[in-house]
Amino acid sequence: MEILSGSAKSDTVAVVVTYESAAVLASCLKALKTNGLDIIVVDNASADRSVAIAKEHGATVIANLKNEGYGRANNAGIRAATGATYCLVVNPDVVVDADLTAAFHTAVKTNPNCAIFGPRLIEPDGRIFFRPNSILEPDLHSAANEPPSSDCEMQNMSGACLFVSRQKYLDLGGFDENIFLFYEDDDLCFRARRAGWTVMHIAAAQARHLRGGSSAESLEKTYRVRFHQAWSRAYVCRKHGKRSDIARMLGRNTLKYVGAVLTGRSMRRMRYGGSIAGSWAALFGRSAIKREGLM
Repeated sequence: MEILSGSAKSDTVAVVVTYESAAVLASCLKALKTNGLDIIVVDNASADRSVAIAKEHGATVIANLKNEGYGRANNAGIRAATGATYCLVVNPDVVVDADLTAAFHTAVKTNPNCAIFGPRLIEPDGRIFFRPNSILEPDLHSAANEPPSSDCEMQNMSGACLFVSRQKYLDLGGFDENIFLFYEDDDLCFRARRAGWTVMHIAAAQARHLRGGSSAESLEKTYRVRFHQAWSRAYVCRKHGKRSDIARMLGRNTLKYVGAVLTGRSMRRMRYGGSIAGSWAALFGRSAIKREGLM
C-alpha cells in the first residue's frame, strides 16, 4: 500500500490507531486534514463506528481482525506509508493545531540528527503535560523540571503525538511489538538516543490531549489497562537492564486491593487487581502479547 498526498506536505502521513474511538475520532481527523495530511487509520477491531468515521473523513483504513495493541498497529500504519518521509503518530483523542506539521518541518531543517519530535501537549484543564524523566532514567533530569517554553532535547516524548523520520523509525525497529500497551514511547526514545539520534520537544507545535477519551470506561477495560501498565513497566526496565520498582508496586497495590475488597469498591478492585496480575505476569516472564491471543 502506498500513501501519497497531493498537498504541499506530501512527504508526511498521519497514522492514527483506533479502538472504540468513535466519540473523539472525528475531531482528531478534521484537525489532521487542516494540516493538509493524508491519514492512515489502523483500527484494532472496534465494535463502534470508528472505521465508518475514518472512511467518512477520507482516511485509508487498515482494519485488524483482532486488537493488535498500540505498538503493533502503529508499526503497521507506518510500514504502509511507503510514500512518506515523515509520519505523525497521533492518538485519536488528540487534536493538533492547524500549523503543527509546519512547525515540525521547520524543526527538521535545523535538527537533522533528531529522529523523534514531540509537541506541547495541552491537557483538558489547560495545563501542559510534562514528564521530565523516563522510567529508564529516573534520575537523569532534563534541562528543567517545568514545561519547556522553547525547543530542547528530551529523554522521551509522549507517544500520544510524535513526529518521526519514517526511515529512522524503521531502522530502530519501530515500537517494540512485545508490548501490547504502555511505555512503548520510553522504550523507543531510549533506543533512538542510544543509537546516536536525539529526541526533541518543539514548542511551536501544539496539540490538545483529551487523555483517555479514546474509548469508554468499564470494569474490564480498567483491569486490562492496569495489567498492561504494570507488565510493560517491568518489561521495559528489564529489557534495558534497569532496576524495576515492581516489588514495591506489588506491595502497595496489594494493600489497596484488600482495601477495595473490604469496602466493596468494584472499580478500585479491578484497578489494583489488574496491577497485581500484570506485575506477577512480568515477574514470571509471561508474555502480554500471548495473553491477548496474538501469538
